[in-house]
Amino acid sequence: MTTGVRRRMGVEERRQQLIGVALDLFSRRSPDEVSIDEIASAAGISRPLVYHYFPGKLSLYEAALQRAADDLAARFVEPVRGPLGTRLLRVMGRYFDFVDEHGPGFSALMRGGPAVGSSRTNALVDSVRQAAYDQILSHLGVSDPPARLELVVRSWISLAESTALIWLDGRRIPRAELEVQLVHDFAALTAVSAAQDEEMAALLRRVVANEPADGPFADLIGRLTALVG
Repeated sequence: MTTGVRRRMGVEERRQQLIGVALDLFSRRSPDEVSIDEIASAAGISRPLVYHYFPGKLSLYEAALQRAADDLAARFVEPVRGPLGTRLLRVMGRYFDFVDEHGPGFSALMRGGPAVGSSRTNALVDSVRQAAYDQILSHLGVSDPPARLELVVRSWISLAESTALIWLDGRRIPRAELEVQLVHDFAALTAVSAAQDEEMAALLRRVVANEPADGPFADLIGRLTALVG
């Protein structure tokens, strides 16, 4: 009869394991409810060994947050082809996949967790927002956005964040409906801005011209027409 031998991990491999374990725990409970002892137990190592790789829970939280931020930013990456509405709907599906998988951690990050006020934490959150902003501009084919377009895109990203946080508090609205609603919100914000500015109007016309009759943007137009008809 043979017995298993625990393989000794290298420094970086152990660090990555601890980050993964911490991220899993932070994803299921608010980070300030998770102790170093729990992280050590889940990783199968001693508490002092955790401190050998990370000076404290804050540094481990920030490392886990970096991995989560990289993951979340990657959810906005989408091939720039096909109708914009369909692309945004796929992005929202992946975004809510992340929110669903990392609910408590996502909520703690956006509402303030053990690293609240940390310049490192704030920079990571801002990096995700900037990545999302850059991706949306890429989908719109705009490299030097006018002020109104920047306002629309950044407002929509903030709306997606707040919608996800509200949804996590009870999940009272079907997730799929919210994903479509956020795509509609983007179209609506763009339309309101277009009513004020010809440059935005030209952008909206270009976007709508490529939308299919069964796409989310056309669906919104149909719904609004039915309301006022």
